[in-house]
Amino acid sequence: MNKQARQALLALAMGAAAFGAQAADKTLNLYVWSEYIPEEVIDNFTKDTGIEVNLTTYESNEAMFAKLKLTEGAGYDVVVPSTYYISLMQKDGLIQKLDKSKLANFKNLDPALLNKAYDPGNQYSVPYFWGSTAIGVNTDDIDPKAITSWKDLFKPEYKGKLLLTDDVREVFQIGLKLNGYSANSTDPEQIKKAYETLKPLVANTQVFNSDAPRMPYLSGDVDIGMIWNGEVYMANKEGGKLAYVYPKEGAIFWVDSFAVPSHAEHPDAALQFINYMMRPQVAKACVEYVGYATPNVPGRALLPDELKNSPVIFPSKDIVAKGEFQTDVGDAISLYESYWTKLKTGK
Repeated sequence: MNKQARQALLALAMGAAAFGAQAADKTLNLYVWSEYIPEEVIDNFTKDTGIEVNLTTYESNEAMFAKLKLTEGAGYDVVVPSTYYISLMQKDGLIQKLDKSKLANFKNLDPALLNKAYDPGNQYSVPYFWGSTAIGVNTDDIDPKAITSWKDLFKPEYKGKLLLTDDVREVFQIGLKLNGYSANSTDPEQIKKAYETLKPLVANTQVFNSDAPRMPYLSGDVDIGMIWNGEVYMANKEGGKLAYVYPKEGAIFWVDSFAVPSHAEHPDAALQFINYMMRPQVAKACVEYVGYATPNVPGRALLPDELKNSPVIFPSKDIVAKGEFQTDVGDAISLYESYWTKLKTGK
Protein backbone atom coordinates (compact mmCIF):
# COMPACT_ATOMS: atom_id res chain seq x y z
CA MET A 1 0.00 0.00 0.00
CA ASN A 2 1.48 3.35 -1.03
CA LYS A 3 1.73 6.40 1.23
CA GLN A 4 -1.27 8.13 -0.34
CA ALA A 5 -3.47 5.07 0.17
CA ARG A 6 -2.36 4.74 3.79
CA GLN A 7 -3.19 8.40 4.45
CA ALA A 8 -6.63 7.98 2.87
CA LEU A 9 -7.31 4.90 4.97
CA LEU A 10 -6.16 6.68 8.12
CA ALA A 11 -8.41 9.65 7.37
CA LEU A 12 -11.32 7.30 6.79
CA ALA A 13 -10.69 5.55 10.09
CA MET A 14 -10.39 8.84 11.96
CA GLY A 15 -13.61 10.05 10.39
CA ALA A 16 -15.40 6.86 11.41
CA ALA A 17 -14.10 7.19 14.95
CA ALA A 18 -15.20 10.81 15.12
CA PHE A 19 -18.64 9.87 13.81
CA GLY A 20 -18.89 7.08 16.38
CA ALA A 21 -17.96 9.41 19.21
CA GLN A 22 -20.46 11.99 17.95
CA ALA A 23 -23.19 9.36 17.78
CA ALA A 24 -22.28 8.04 21.21
CA ASP A 25 -22.55 11.54 22.66
CA LYS A 26 -26.17 11.81 21.54
CA THR A 27 -27.03 9.97 24.75
CA LEU A 28 -26.70 11.10 28.37
CA ASN A 29 -27.08 8.82 31.39
CA LEU A 30 -28.16 11.04 34.28
CA TYR A 31 -28.12 9.78 37.90
CA VAL A 32 -29.77 12.26 40.30
CA TRP A 33 -31.95 12.69 43.35
CA SER A 34 -35.63 11.98 42.70
CA GLU A 35 -37.84 14.95 41.71
CA TYR A 36 -34.79 17.16 41.26
CA ILE A 37 -34.89 18.37 37.66
CA PRO A 38 -38.09 19.46 35.85
CA GLU A 39 -39.10 17.16 33.04
CA GLU A 40 -39.54 20.14 30.74
CA VAL A 41 -35.92 21.17 31.36
CA ILE A 42 -34.71 17.75 30.28
CA ASP A 43 -37.04 17.77 27.25
CA ASN A 44 -35.81 21.20 26.22
CA PHE A 45 -32.18 20.10 26.58
CA THR A 46 -32.90 17.23 24.17
CA LYS A 47 -34.62 19.59 21.71
CA ASP A 48 -31.72 22.02 21.95
CA THR A 49 -28.90 19.49 21.55
CA GLY A 50 -30.39 16.31 20.12
CA ILE A 51 -29.04 14.43 23.13
CA GLU A 52 -31.46 11.89 24.60
CA VAL A 53 -31.43 11.66 28.40
CA ASN A 54 -31.79 8.42 30.35
CA LEU A 55 -32.78 9.38 33.90
CA THR A 56 -32.13 7.19 36.96
CA THR A 57 -32.74 8.37 40.52
CA TYR A 58 -31.34 7.57 43.95
CA GLU A 59 -32.61 8.15 47.50
CA SER A 60 -29.38 8.99 49.32
CA ASN A 61 -25.76 9.94 48.82
CA GLU A 62 -24.81 6.62 50.36
CA ALA A 63 -26.75 4.67 47.72
CA MET A 64 -25.27 6.71 44.88
CA PHE A 65 -21.74 6.39 46.28
CA ALA A 66 -22.08 2.63 46.77
CA LYS A 67 -23.23 2.12 43.19
CA LEU A 68 -20.41 4.23 41.73
CA LYS A 69 -17.89 2.33 43.90
CA LEU A 70 -19.28 -0.94 42.56
CA THR A 71 -18.98 0.18 38.93
CA GLU A 72 -15.70 2.07 39.51
CA GLY A 73 -17.20 5.27 38.16
CA ALA A 74 -18.84 3.75 35.10
CA GLY A 75 -22.45 3.53 33.94
CA TYR A 76 -23.45 7.18 34.33
CA ASP A 77 -22.40 10.47 32.76
CA VAL A 78 -23.61 13.00 35.36
CA VAL A 79 -24.21 12.55 39.09
CA VAL A 80 -25.20 15.07 41.79
CA PRO A 81 -23.32 14.38 45.05
CA SER A 82 -23.77 16.53 48.16
CA THR A 83 -20.99 18.65 49.63
CA TYR A 84 -18.22 16.44 51.07
CA TYR A 85 -19.14 13.48 48.86
CA ILE A 86 -17.32 15.34 46.09
CA SER A 87 -14.03 15.00 47.97
CA LEU A 88 -14.75 11.37 48.88
CA MET A 89 -15.44 10.47 45.27
CA GLN A 90 -12.44 12.39 44.00
CA LYS A 91 -10.14 10.58 46.44
CA ASP A 92 -11.54 7.24 45.30
CA GLY A 93 -11.06 8.12 41.63
CA LEU A 94 -14.79 7.99 40.91
CA ILE A 95 -15.12 11.42 39.27
CA GLN A 96 -13.02 13.24 36.69
CA LYS A 97 -11.68 16.76 36.31
CA LEU A 98 -13.94 19.07 34.35
CA ASP A 99 -12.90 20.90 31.19
CA LYS A 100 -13.92 24.43 32.19
CA SER A 101 -13.33 25.66 28.64
CA LYS A 102 -16.60 23.89 27.77
CA LEU A 103 -18.51 25.49 30.65
CA ALA A 104 -19.04 29.04 29.44
CA ASN A 105 -21.95 29.58 31.84
CA PHE A 106 -19.81 28.89 34.91
CA LYS A 107 -19.45 32.68 35.16
CA ASN A 108 -23.09 32.86 36.31
CA LEU A 109 -22.35 31.19 39.66
CA ASP A 110 -22.02 33.01 42.98
CA PRO A 111 -18.32 33.05 44.03
CA ALA A 112 -19.43 32.55 47.66
CA LEU A 113 -20.46 28.98 46.77
CA LEU A 114 -17.29 28.15 44.84
CA ASN A 115 -13.79 27.05 45.81
CA LYS A 116 -14.92 25.16 48.92
CA ALA A 117 -12.71 22.81 50.93
CA TYR A 118 -14.33 19.75 49.37
CA ASP A 119 -13.28 20.91 45.87
CA PRO A 120 -10.71 23.74 45.73
CA GLY A 121 -10.99 25.55 42.45
CA ASN A 122 -14.06 23.52 41.49
CA GLN A 123 -11.94 21.16 39.45
CA TYR A 124 -14.44 18.31 39.87
CA SER A 125 -17.81 19.88 40.59
CA VAL A 126 -20.30 22.58 39.59
CA PRO A 127 -22.88 23.69 42.19
CA TYR A 128 -26.51 23.03 41.17
CA PHE A 129 -28.47 23.81 44.33
CA TRP A 130 -27.68 24.69 47.90
CA GLY A 131 -30.09 24.24 50.76
CA SER A 132 -30.72 23.41 54.37
CA THR A 133 -32.09 20.78 56.68
CA ALA A 134 -34.12 22.15 59.58
CA ILE A 135 -37.44 21.47 61.32
CA GLY A 136 -40.72 20.85 59.53
CA VAL A 137 -43.94 21.46 61.46
CA ASN A 138 -47.50 20.50 60.50
CA THR A 139 -49.30 23.71 61.44
CA ASP A 140 -52.70 21.97 61.62
CA ASP A 141 -51.55 20.13 64.76
CA ILE A 142 -48.59 22.08 66.16
CA ASP A 143 -48.04 25.81 66.67
CA PRO A 144 -44.73 26.51 64.88
CA LYS A 145 -44.06 29.42 67.25
CA ALA A 146 -43.63 26.85 70.02
CA ILE A 147 -40.75 25.20 68.14
CA THR A 148 -37.38 26.93 68.41
CA SER A 149 -34.78 24.23 69.00
CA TRP A 150 -33.63 20.75 67.99
CA LYS A 151 -34.45 19.90 71.63
CA ASP A 152 -38.14 20.29 70.86
CA LEU A 153 -38.04 17.11 68.75
CA PHE A 154 -37.34 15.14 71.93
CA LYS A 155 -40.65 16.08 73.59
CA PRO A 156 -42.64 12.96 74.55
CA GLU A 157 -45.84 14.28 72.98
CA TYR A 158 -44.25 13.86 69.54
CA LYS A 159 -43.45 10.17 69.96
CA GLY A 160 -44.70 8.28 66.92
CA LYS A 161 -45.23 11.52 65.00
CA LEU A 162 -41.59 12.28 64.31
CA LEU A 163 -39.52 12.05 61.11
CA LEU A 164 -35.74 11.98 60.77
CA THR A 165 -33.87 11.99 57.50
CA ASP A 166 -32.20 8.68 56.73
CA ASP A 167 -28.77 10.29 56.80
CA VAL A 168 -26.18 9.48 59.44
CA ARG A 169 -24.35 12.81 59.24
CA GLU A 170 -27.49 14.93 59.32
CA VAL A 171 -28.98 13.13 62.31
CA PHE A 172 -25.68 13.17 64.19
CA GLN A 173 -25.44 16.89 63.54
CA ILE A 174 -28.41 17.28 65.92
CA GLY A 175 -26.64 15.38 68.69
CA LEU A 176 -23.39 17.21 68.15
CA LYS A 177 -24.92 20.69 68.05
CA LEU A 178 -27.00 20.08 71.18
CA ASN A 179 -23.76 19.30 73.00
CA GLY A 180 -22.03 22.39 71.67
CA TYR A 181 -19.77 20.50 69.25
CA SER A 182 -19.02 21.04 65.60
CA ALA A 183 -21.25 19.18 63.17
CA ASN A 184 -18.03 18.00 61.54
CA SER A 185 -16.41 16.59 64.68
CA THR A 186 -13.96 13.72 64.35
CA ASP A 187 -13.46 13.38 68.12
CA PRO A 188 -14.52 9.85 69.23
CA GLU A 189 -15.75 11.07 72.62
CA GLN A 190 -17.86 13.81 71.07
CA ILE A 191 -19.36 11.38 68.55
CA LYS A 192 -20.13 8.95 71.38
CA LYS A 193 -21.77 11.75 73.37
CA ALA A 194 -23.91 12.62 70.35
CA TYR A 195 -24.93 8.96 70.08
CA GLU A 196 -26.05 8.91 73.72
CA THR A 197 -27.98 12.14 73.20
CA LEU A 198 -29.75 10.77 70.12
CA LYS A 199 -30.97 7.50 71.66
CA PRO A 200 -34.31 8.82 72.97
CA LEU A 201 -34.89 10.82 69.78
CA VAL A 202 -34.47 7.78 67.55
CA ALA A 203 -36.67 5.73 69.90
CA ASN A 204 -39.49 8.27 69.33
CA THR A 205 -39.09 8.29 65.55
CA GLN A 206 -41.92 7.05 63.35
CA VAL A 207 -40.05 7.04 60.04
CA PHE A 208 -36.66 7.69 58.44
CA ASN A 209 -36.97 9.21 54.97
CA SER A 210 -34.38 10.70 52.62
CA ASP A 211 -36.28 10.14 49.40
CA ALA A 212 -39.30 12.46 49.69
CA PRO A 213 -39.63 13.40 53.38
CA ARG A 214 -42.62 15.64 52.68
CA MET A 215 -44.78 12.61 51.90
CA PRO A 216 -45.19 11.31 55.50
CA TYR A 217 -46.20 14.86 56.51
CA LEU A 218 -48.74 15.08 53.72
CA SER A 219 -50.20 11.66 54.55
CA GLY A 220 -50.57 12.56 58.24
CA ASP A 221 -48.10 9.93 59.44
CA VAL A 222 -45.85 12.56 61.04
CA ASP A 223 -46.29 16.10 62.33
CA ILE A 224 -42.76 17.25 63.11
CA GLY A 225 -39.16 16.43 62.39
CA MET A 226 -36.27 17.01 60.05
CA ILE A 227 -36.92 18.10 56.48
CA TRP A 228 -35.20 19.87 53.62
CA ASN A 229 -36.34 23.37 52.70
CA GLY A 230 -37.27 22.36 49.16
CA GLU A 231 -39.50 19.59 50.45
CA VAL A 232 -41.46 22.17 52.50
CA TYR A 233 -41.85 24.29 49.37
CA MET A 234 -43.09 21.30 47.36
CA ALA A 235 -45.38 20.06 50.16
CA ASN A 236 -47.15 23.42 50.38
CA LYS A 237 -47.56 23.54 46.60
CA GLU A 238 -49.30 20.17 46.96
CA GLY A 239 -51.77 21.40 49.60
CA GLY A 240 -49.77 20.88 52.78
CA LYS A 241 -49.55 23.34 55.66
CA LEU A 242 -45.93 23.00 56.72
CA ALA A 243 -43.87 25.63 58.49
CA TYR A 244 -40.08 25.62 58.29
CA VAL A 245 -38.23 26.45 61.49
CA TYR A 246 -34.51 27.19 61.69
CA PRO A 247 -33.43 25.88 65.13
CA LYS A 248 -31.52 28.28 67.36
CA GLU A 249 -28.55 25.89 67.51
CA GLY A 250 -28.15 26.21 63.75
CA ALA A 251 -29.46 24.45 60.65
CA ILE A 252 -27.64 21.95 58.46
CA PHE A 253 -26.42 23.37 55.14
CA TRP A 254 -25.26 21.58 52.03
CA VAL A 255 -24.45 22.06 48.35
CA ASP A 256 -25.49 19.58 45.65
CA SER A 257 -23.15 19.67 42.66
CA PHE A 258 -22.91 18.21 39.20
CA ALA A 259 -19.97 15.87 38.65
CA VAL A 260 -18.86 13.55 35.84
CA PRO A 261 -17.96 9.95 36.81
CA SER A 262 -14.43 8.87 35.94
CA HIS A 263 -15.53 6.33 33.33
CA ALA A 264 -18.48 8.23 31.87
CA GLU A 265 -19.25 6.98 28.36
CA HIS A 266 -20.49 10.37 27.13
CA PRO A 267 -18.29 13.04 28.75
CA ASP A 268 -18.92 15.65 26.07
CA ALA A 269 -22.68 15.27 26.47
CA ALA A 270 -22.17 15.56 30.23
CA LEU A 271 -20.42 18.90 29.87
CA GLN A 272 -23.09 20.15 27.45
CA PHE A 273 -25.75 19.25 30.00
CA ILE A 274 -23.95 20.91 32.93
CA ASN A 275 -23.41 24.06 30.89
CA TYR A 276 -27.07 24.05 29.85
CA MET A 277 -28.16 23.77 33.49
CA MET A 278 -26.24 26.98 34.27
CA ARG A 279 -28.36 29.05 31.89
CA PRO A 280 -30.23 31.70 33.95
CA GLN A 281 -33.68 30.74 32.60
CA VAL A 282 -33.00 27.08 33.34
CA ALA A 283 -31.82 27.86 36.87
CA LYS A 284 -35.02 29.89 37.42
CA ALA A 285 -37.20 26.99 36.23
CA CYS A 286 -35.44 24.57 38.54
CA VAL A 287 -35.97 26.77 41.62
CA GLU A 288 -39.65 27.18 40.75
CA TYR A 289 -39.98 23.42 40.44
CA VAL A 290 -38.19 22.19 43.55
CA GLY A 291 -37.75 25.17 45.90
CA TYR A 292 -34.03 25.00 46.64
CA ALA A 293 -31.64 27.92 46.39
CA THR A 294 -29.76 28.40 43.15
CA PRO A 295 -26.13 29.56 43.11
CA ASN A 296 -26.91 31.12 39.72
CA VAL A 297 -26.85 34.90 40.26
CA PRO A 298 -28.68 36.01 37.07
CA GLY A 299 -31.03 33.04 37.51
CA ARG A 300 -32.06 34.21 40.98
CA ALA A 301 -32.63 37.73 39.64
CA LEU A 302 -35.26 36.33 37.25
CA LEU A 303 -37.33 34.80 40.06
CA PRO A 304 -40.60 36.39 41.21
CA ASP A 305 -40.24 38.37 44.43
CA GLU A 306 -42.10 35.81 46.56
CA LEU A 307 -39.44 33.22 45.74
CA LYS A 308 -36.45 35.52 45.51
CA ASN A 309 -37.22 36.88 49.00
CA SER A 310 -38.44 33.64 50.58
CA PRO A 311 -36.54 32.85 53.82
CA VAL A 312 -37.37 29.16 53.30
CA ILE A 313 -35.50 29.10 49.98
CA PHE A 314 -32.92 31.82 50.60
CA PRO A 315 -32.13 32.09 54.33
CA SER A 316 -30.60 35.28 55.73
CA LYS A 317 -26.85 35.60 56.23
CA ASP A 318 -27.40 35.42 60.00
CA ILE A 319 -29.20 32.07 59.72
CA VAL A 320 -26.49 30.69 57.45
CA ALA A 321 -23.80 31.92 59.87
CA LYS A 322 -25.43 30.01 62.74
CA GLY A 323 -25.41 26.75 60.82
CA GLU A 324 -22.65 24.61 59.35
CA PHE A 325 -21.92 23.15 55.96
CA GLN A 326 -20.87 19.51 56.17
CA THR A 327 -17.26 18.60 55.46
CA ASP A 328 -15.44 15.29 55.04
CA VAL A 329 -14.74 13.65 58.42
CA GLY A 330 -12.29 11.16 56.97
CA ASP A 331 -11.87 7.84 58.76
CA ALA A 332 -14.23 9.02 61.52
CA ILE A 333 -17.13 8.16 59.21
CA SER A 334 -16.76 4.49 60.19
CA LEU A 335 -17.40 5.46 63.82
CA TYR A 336 -20.47 7.47 62.83
CA GLU A 337 -21.79 4.54 60.84
CA SER A 338 -21.18 2.10 63.69
CA TYR A 339 -23.18 4.23 66.10
CA TRP A 340 -25.82 4.82 63.42
CA THR A 341 -26.39 1.09 63.13
CA LYS A 342 -26.75 0.83 66.90
CA LEU A 343 -29.25 3.69 66.93
CA LYS A 344 -31.45 2.22 64.22
CA THR A 345 -31.39 -1.27 65.74
CA GLY A 346 -32.14 0.01 69.24
CA LYS A 347 -28.87 -1.17 70.78
